[in-house]
Amino acid sequence: MPKLIVDGKEIEVPAEFTLLQACEAAGAEIPRFCFHERLSIAGNCRMCLVELVGSPKPVASCAWAVRDCRPGPKGEPPVVNTRTPMVRKAREGVMEFLLINHPLDCPICDQGGECDLQDQAMAYGVDKSRYVENKRAVEDKYIGPLVKTIMTRCIHCTRCVRFTSEVAGVSDLGAIGRGEDMEITTYLEHAMSSELQGNVIDLCPVGALTAKPYAFQARPWELIKTESIDVMDAAGSNIRVDTRGREVQRILPRTNEAVNEEWISDKTRFIWDGLRTQRLDRPYVRVNGRLQPASWNEAFAAIAARVKQAGAKRTGAIIGDLASVEESFAIKDLMTRIGSANVDCRQDGAALDPILGRASYLFNATIAGIEEADGLIIIGSNPRKEAPVINARIRKRWLRGGFPIWMVGEAADLTYQYQHLGAGAETLAKLGGEAPGKMERPLVLVGQGALARPDGAVVLSLAAKAAVTAGAIKDDWNGFSVLHTAASRVGALDVGAVPGEGGLNVAGMLEPKALEVLFLLGADEVDVPDGAFVIYLGTHGDRGAHRADVILPGAAYTEKNSTYVNTEGRPQLANRAAFPPGDAREDWAILRALSDVLGAKLPYDSLVGLRRAVYERHPHLALTDSIEPASAAAVEQLAARGGRTEKAPFQSPVRDFYLTNPIARASAVMAECSALAARKFATAAE
Repeated sequence: MPKLIVDGKEIEVPAEFTLLQACEAAGAEIPRFCFHERLSIAGNCRMCLVELVGSPKPVASCAWAVRDCRPGPKGEPPVVNTRTPMVRKAREGVMEFLLINHPLDCPICDQGGECDLQDQAMAYGVDKSRYVENKRAVEDKYIGPLVKTIMTRCIHCTRCVRFTSEVAGVSDLGAIGRGEDMEITTYLEHAMSSELQGNVIDLCPVGALTAKPYAFQARPWELIKTESIDVMDAAGSNIRVDTRGREVQRILPRTNEAVNEEWISDKTRFIWDGLRTQRLDRPYVRVNGRLQPASWNEAFAAIAARVKQAGAKRTGAIIGDLASVEESFAIKDLMTRIGSANVDCRQDGAALDPILGRASYLFNATIAGIEEADGLIIIGSNPRKEAPVINARIRKRWLRGGFPIWMVGEAADLTYQYQHLGAGAETLAKLGGEAPGKMERPLVLVGQGALARPDGAVVLSLAAKAAVTAGAIKDDWNGFSVLHTAASRVGALDVGAVPGEGGLNVAGMLEPKALEVLFLLGADEVDVPDGAFVIYLGTHGDRGAHRADVILPGAAYTEKNSTYVNTEGRPQLANRAAFPPGDAREDWAILRALSDVLGAKLPYDSLVGLRRAVYERHPHLALTDSIEPASAAAVEQLAARGGRTEKAPFQSPVRDFYLTNPIARASAVMAECSALAARKFATAAE
């Protein structure tokens, strides 16, 4: 590797490094506005100027490769200086140019307190300006309900343009005009259409692009910041929840290279207003056909009376899509102790079962492993809608080249090119006999659209057979990967929250007169028939609460300390950022209190005790932020099962990206996005 001398310190760096990266490796601080590690190099702002000895003028360190540096006259390493008077004067000049037209909006700018321009003006600017002419003004642009624009503040770094075209894969933004007349805008000022558009807010180094729902809500120094995990999909994106008082004010991404890098979806970012509205804050009991407020004791007494009357065989529980590992374990434990085997976490009826082996329901290749694959077969999934962050990782790998993609299922508008092989199980069966191409490390992505159907078990077997045929099962590579849409699913499967011997699954429990008592743990995507006595334990007045005979108010994911296991089998801890409203309590605590009344006391009185019980039975869940590899032999055994399939085409379960769960459906921002997307779809269809 070539050597450099940076500020008198000799370092050795890869030849493909830029001078900026080399200087930072040597411990030097290089200011920048346009440069970003995950975007292409633009060289717009010139804030990163450094002195390269031998060059007649400062060079832009972000656009100058180490391999392009010439050695000294005697072969000595190139010398780079970052703190000389020449560099200081150059940076002061650049900052003066940037501030010529920038408005003095800091007191009213939502970027205030966390603005790169503020910080670097303090560090590298001067305290006066020689510019006395009128400042340039630019009209604000409408680019949708999520991103607010104050384009007079724009410094034309083009980070937003590069993000939408390179990472998001939807060329929403672009530049028009030249020089002083240059403006960043969308085509004819239409709304942005990417599911990742909110990330331009984090990328913008000034206050030109800010969060529209968060406008004028709070200052960053007023907020309490809590690290947590997203539950809007099964990717397990790492997030930071900012609260003031009892309310969540905003949600931002945290960097985790193995999961979401530093991106999050718009649903993850802007869901927070749904945490405030339509909340259940007290117990309710249905009396004479109407729900009436009740005390906890009254609600528990009503439940105990009906469970005693029905008996264990006629009692069941369905676990929803947002439940944590702790409450899934607790309700499974409670059902077991009262003698019921009717427990199921597969709210959509997906044909997944822990008895088939953990590898049969994990994203075995891992999210980061997508970048190591050399081919992709998508079966019954639309990654752009089901997991936008994972879709961005697929696009990242596709852009490198040598990554053919095939699709079996409904043709979708993805952010990369693919070859559509067919729509259903017949096409999938053909892949079991012959792979679509020659690959060394193929990735077979199986979506819930292929599994949540009557023949889902057979389709899962065919997908495993296709993976074996394509060569996806090897000693050092398991490319069979199930993409989940529910944050709770993998964790609940891990703790065995499926029907026991003789127990009913979701479809069986929803048959008329199959059960007399049904617990819904945040299960809002099922239609419970008349006749059953329904106990709903959840957070919002959604479908489950409307059908309930007893409502027990629970805590949302930002209001409890909990564990979630993402689609690749990675346990992650979500920390409490706020407190539940009114009389609402954490779900596991409600189940523990109820177990006393039902005469089946759960043996843990604290979260620590509950987690100890979980870890004793399922030790791999204690390995936080790491993945316990599953045996690939399970996939080969699954491939041998076979069976008969239906002719119906595969369809993605996510029809409306913005309204997939009770929190999203309570959000006014998500409702606006959904309506806008529906209008766009209708216009495109016309």
